[in-house]
Order: sequence, then structure tokens, then C-alpha cells
Amino acid sequence: MDQIDEAIRLLAQGFASLKGIGATEAASDEILFDEWDWEVGVGLYGAFREAQARGDAAGLARLGRWYDRQIARGLPARQVNSTAPMLALACLTEVAPRDDLRALCLDWAEWLMTDLPKTEEGGFEHVVKEGRRPGQLWDDTLVMAVLSLAQTGRMCDRPDMVSEAHYQFLTHLRFLADPETGLFFHGWTFEGRHNYARARWARGNAWVSIAIPELFRIAPPTDPAVRRYLTEVLRTQLTAVARLQRPDGMVHTLLDDPTGPVEASATAGFGYAVLAGLREGLLPEAMRAVADKAQGAILSRVGDDGILADVSDGTPMGDTWAFYNELPNVAAPYGQALALLFLTEVQR
Repeated sequence: MDQIDEAIRLLAQGFASLKGIGATEAASDEILFDEWDWEVGVGLYGAFREAQARGDAAGLARLGRWYDRQIARGLPARQVNSTAPMLALACLTEVAPRDDLRALCLDWAEWLMTDLPKTEEGGFEHVVKEGRRPGQLWDDTLVMAVLSLAQTGRMCDRPDMVSEAHYQFLTHLRFLADPETGLFFHGWTFEGRHNYARARWARGNAWVSIAIPELFRIAPPTDPAVRRYLTEVLRTQLTAVARLQRPDGMVHTLLDDPTGPVEASATAGFGYAVLAGLREGLLPEAMRAVADKAQGAILSRVGDDGILADVSDGTPMGDTWAFYNELPNVAAPYGQALALLFLTEVQR
């Protein structure tokens, strides 16, 4: 466990010091990036779960100061990706209640329910800061927006919000699933009704794998049929991932394209999803082998500076497989977050 402790320490240090666009020169122990968006949102959730698992009051307070600074300067326009930081905020508000933060979480959740553009069949359109994506459903939306709706709904005793979150899972899985492989395509559009490059993108699949056990952790479905459906989907998907995982524990950027590069954020995401699925009683014990293999792969990629290597850049919808395979690697908060989530769960 000493190696895992050290990796978690380095990853948390790298996360805290990683500067995003327009980063402020804050004190060295503060979270320095200064952008409210999906990359930071996933990172904040990883930091929250890591601090919560350790009982780290200072870490939770550091997160609270970051939110206070962002709220004081004014939050950006609301869209799916800018909703991502609301998940950690809703979790933080539940453990350290504040009326003003609770009201913000509830107001944002109301916006998701009533004002976020919807696709056919009422799916959450994947609106981003660059503009609307009419008719588009993305894997990413489940983590970036739907989990925060479930968390806020539970925290604020709003069963209608929790129910909507469950509906969004069912709707997204219906249109993004690839029944031939058991994996998921990156996106779907109702305009032309297709899955773009039919890319079984690793990080997109990891978002789905993570989202299902996190939903059970946050606001588990009470309907036995919904519970069974989500459980079976997760088992089928991760069984397919297990077949495609390399002997060294890594997965490829496109899961079923062995000619493409390996991708560490997805590898960590799958490792975490397996352990989270075991924690929630959704997966058989034999599935632990996926996480065991991923553990060595991730530990070997944590640098002395705390930055996780082999993390591909943020990824819009692609029309070709080459688009995904040619993505550059970057130092990214979401890579740090997924590795922290995974190794903290290993430690737990």
C-alpha cells in the first residue's frame, strides 16, 4: 500500500497545481486552475472523493474555497459541460451544508429539468460552450450532468429529479449501445439517426462504466427492473472490456482497435468502475482481475511531478477512427481525477 499511498499523494499534488486556462497565482496549496468546465468538474469530483475517503477536512475546505472564488467572480453560461462542477459541489454541500450552495445546486438542477434543450424522447442534448449540438446524445453527459441531477435530487428531497436522472440513463443507453460488442458508441444524433464514426471510444465507455455504479451510490433505482437493466448492461460492457484489455493492463483509445495508442484515463476509469461495481454488488468477483491489471498500468504512469501520462486530449464527436487515434496526450485534470478515484478505491 505504500506505493499506492505515494501515488495518491503525487496525483493529488499534481491535481492541485495543474493550471488550466487563465489560472490565477494563488497560494501554492490551493487549487490553481481557474476554469469552470467539465475537465475541472471531473477533477473536483475526484478530489472530493479522495478527501472524503481520507477524512481530509483540509482537502474539503480547499475545495470549498475554490468554489467560493468561482461563485464570487460569476459563473459561466449553463450547458452540459459547465454542469460538471455541480456534482462535487452538491456532494460537498451535503457533507458541509450551506443554504446558499444548496440553493445554487437546486437552481441549476431545475435548469437541467426545464431549460436544457432536449432531443427526441426527452434526452439531454449535449450542449457545450461552443454552442448547441441539436439532436445529439453523448456518453459524457451521464457523468457531466446527470449524476449531479441525481445527487441534488437526493440531497433536496426531489424524487422528480432522481426519476429524471434514471430516465436519462435509460435513454442514453438505448441510443448509444452497440449490441454486437456490448460496448458503447461515443455519440448518437437524431439528425440522420446514426452513431457518427461508430467509435467505441475508450474514455466514453469509461464514463458509462463509472456512471452506473456512481448512480447506485448516489441515488440507486428502486424499481427492480431498472436496477436489473443497469446491472446487466454494466456486466456485459465490462466483460467486453476485459476481453480487450492488454496484458499490461492498458486499453486502447478505441477499445477494439489494437493499432491505436493506449489511453490511461480510460484505463483508470475502467479500474475504478470495476471496484465501484463490486462495492455496490453489481459485478461478480471474477471481474476484479480487470482492476488488478489496470492498477499496475496506472502506477507505472504517475510521474514524479504527479501528472498521469498517456492521457488523451478532450474529445469532441469524431467522424473517423483516425480522429480519435490522432489525439495528442495532455496533462489534464480529468486524468488526475480518474486515477485518484481508482487508486483511492483500491486503497479503500
